[in-house]
This record gives sequence, C-alpha cells and structure tokens, in this order.
Amino acid sequence: MALSHDDLWPRAGGWPAFDGAADAVLLGIPAWRSSLSPTGAHATPSAVREALQRYSATLMTSPPLDLNAALRIADAGDVTEPDGDEGVERAVARVAGIAAAADLTIAIGGDNSVTYAAARGSRADGLITIDAHFDLRDGVSNGSPVRRLVEDAPEPIDPRRIVQIGIADFANSAAYAQRAADWGIRVITLDELRRRGIEDVASEALEIAGAGSRIHFDIDVDVCDRSVAPGCPASVPGGLAAWELRALTRRIAADRRVVSADIAEVDATADTEDARTVRLAALCVLELLAGLASR
Repeated sequence: MALSHDDLWPRAGGWPAFDGAADAVLLGIPAWRSSLSPTGAHATPSAVREALQRYSATLMTSPPLDLNAALRIADAGDVTEPDGDEGVERAVARVAGIAAAADLTIAIGGDNSVTYAAARGSRADGLITIDAHFDLRDGVSNGSPVRRLVEDAPEPIDPRRIVQIGIADFANSAAYAQRAADWGIRVITLDELRRRGIEDVASEALEIAGAGSRIHFDIDVDVCDRSVAPGCPASVPGGLAAWELRALTRRIAADRRVVSADIAEVDATADTEDARTVRLAALCVLELLAGLASR
C-alpha cells in the first residue's frame, strides 16, 4: 500500500547513499546460511528499510527533535553474500570502512552470525549483547559469534569485557553457562534485569564493556516475548516486552563508546501479517539513532 505524503510529517528511512561522511550509517548484512534454525533472515534488511518509512524520525522531547535534521544518516546498502569465510571478510571490510568515517555503524541482519563480522569490522574491544542465548557454541553458526570473538578473531575481545543481558531460562545449557562463568563474562539474566531495572543494568554493562574504548552492541530481537517477536525462530513466551528492548537500546546507544551495533535474528519471511517483528526491528534502528543524538 502506498504511503501518504505530508511535507510537515517527514518519514524515517529513505536516507541517502553513504558517500564517506555521516554520523550514522545503516548496512545490511543478510547472513542466513549458518543458522541452526531454518530462516529467511536474508530478506530482513530490505524489510526493515521498508518498515522504517512507516515511522517519523521525530522524538517527542521538549522541543521535539527531528533525527533527520539532527544527524547525518546514510545507507551503505547490503553486503553481497556475507556467508562463508569470504563473505565474512567482505562484511568485516565494509564495516571497517564505515566505522572509520561514522560515529555509529548499524548492521541489519541477517542471523546472529553478523555479530562476529560487525564487531571485528569496528575493531570493538568490548561487547554488550541483549540476547536470550549465550551464543558460545563450538563451530561456526548463528549460535557461536560470541565464542568466535573471544577465540577466533584476529583481535580477540577479552571476555571480561563482555556483558550478556537477558539470558533466559530454558533456552540455554549448563555447559555454556559454565563456559561463560569460566571466561569471566558478566551474565545478567532476564530475571535479574527485571529485578534491578534498565538504568542500573545498562550502567553496569557500559562500565564493564567500556573498560576499553570501542563497544559493539548486539541486539538479538529473539530476547523479546514471542507475542511481539513471532518472526524470531527462537523467541519464547515470557521474554522482554517491546518497550523494554527499545528503552535498553536507546540507553546503551547514548554512550559514546558504542561505535557499532547489529540487529539480528529476525526472519521477515516468518513474520505475522502485521509485520510486528520487522517493525520492532525498525524501531530499534530509530532508538539507536535517538541514543546517538543524545550524546
């Protein structure tokens, strides 16, 4: 359905192509071939771009703030065939080029394997994940990016600078929980997050991951309740509410040490007719931009 046009209601999205200078840059990384669950996540970057145009770019601050005017936002298109060793290196190189010129690189996945390429490309030395899962599996898959950043990356991230927020009951194994503990990863479970609150948890996460100077921020939408993220193969009932994910995203992105982020694990081909999961992912893009604008 064609969207209406109103000069006094500017839409989000439709940003110009990246030309080497921007505050924030979107980059699609449509990886999907290593997913442990069947997925059509390669269709998600284009779906998120389309969904962005259903929103305005205006924050209801006092006075209201138009992100289109406050920030130079650009779109670098998609990485071609980002799966496999060569594809990962293409993605790493694209992120590196963008991160050298922009304050915030926003990678739109794709499955969670994109976290490995995006964090490497931005030369992150700290990592914050919002995720129901540890992603510490052996091998190469969407279940292994955190382990790979610690063990396989040319410039590995010290696991003591990794914080994982939202780890859920009945979605992980004792073996991987022990691996996280042995490595010194700070794990903040879903229950702890709800007990302590967003501000307290975000502040701790930024202090730990920000012990260096460059944080990568992984937003795995399957941390959300399945009612708001049915397009995530691994989402479960009882996860985060949409507002909780959005609030965490904006709060963490407001820190200057966050230089890159990814939005992962949304399968646009499995979403509901109202596209609620894709639209939530698009709102996460806007919350990242809102955080950047508040710095």
